[in-house]
Amino acid sequence: MEKFVYKPKGVCSQSMTFEMDGNVVKKVTIVGGCPGNLLGISRILENKTIDEVVASFQGVRCGAKKTSCPDQIAQALLSYANEKQIEVKC
Repeated sequence: MEKFVYKPKGVCSQSMTFEMDGNVVKKVTIVGGCPGNLLGISRILENKTIDEVVASFQGVRCGAKKTSCPDQIAQALLSYANEKQIEVKC
């Protein structure tokens, strides 16, 4: 397994740490933001592929903001996939 840390932009969360097994999310830890919501989201992400997460989370907005914590999770995983040269089909 490999750890990947992402600094989200435009949201309350300060950092997102992903434990990855290839293109599968094994665990997510998010610092900052709405604790209950982000803990629930983190649990939902366990054992999901990058494609599954991006398809569900990319483009989700928080109120008037152009992004959200779920959207930043998608951006983080796209960044990881690009860095590791993993093909994303979404």
